[in-house]
Amino acid sequence: MKRRLYDLAAADGTRFSPYCWRVKLALAHKNLEYETIPWHFTDKAAIAASGQDKVPVLLDGANIVSDSQIIAEYLERTYPNEDSLFGEPPSQALIMFIKSWTETILHPAIAAMVLGDIYRRLVPEDQPYFRQTREAMLKRGIEEIDAARPAATQVFHATLKPLHRLVSTQDFIAGDAPNWADHIVFGALQWGMLTSSTALLPENDPILDWMHRVLALYGLRES
Repeated sequence: MKRRLYDLAAADGTRFSPYCWRVKLALAHKNLEYETIPWHFTDKAAIAASGQDKVPVLLDGANIVSDSQIIAEYLERTYPNEDSLFGEPPSQALIMFIKSWTETILHPAIAAMVLGDIYRRLVPEDQPYFRQTREAMLKRGIEEIDAARPAATQVFHATLKPLHRLVSTQDFIAGDAPNWADHIVFGALQWGMLTSSTALLPENDPILDWMHRVLALYGLRES
């Protein structure tokens, strides 16, 4: 049985979706082999069997699972003999806080810097869809977002202060070993790192050290 993951790709093949990165880390956490299928925003027909039109979509034998959180819960339930993604109930509650913070605070801070960069990295057929949906979501044009990048960069660094302090004193967000909380935050930052036209963090930043530890532990490449 070959596990396959539909994985959002830029024109140059870079896999940049924060949600797909969460799932790739979760699969590695569970010691599960898989292959990725590059997917673009306009490839809706390729994942129609999932009953929706966004990635990640995981094909695991006869099972088709979409949405990163649902996929993680599926992996936890289906492969219970491997290390838990969520830990005990108190940890699960904290992970949901991390998820909420990432999606409501960190994601918007990153998007305000890299949206234009993402647009320019997409295959041409994806660009009209991306512009229309993202400008409607943010109520600003991509060019306007580009122009405001210096201010957005300041907001981004302020947003990272709690994470910076945490990973300066412990190896992973979850403590001695990563879990789904690490995967969620890593996915967001990897999305920014892989798409930004400029470095988002200095080379000696403890957050970069944490990201390298995550990748090294799971044996994954940066892109």
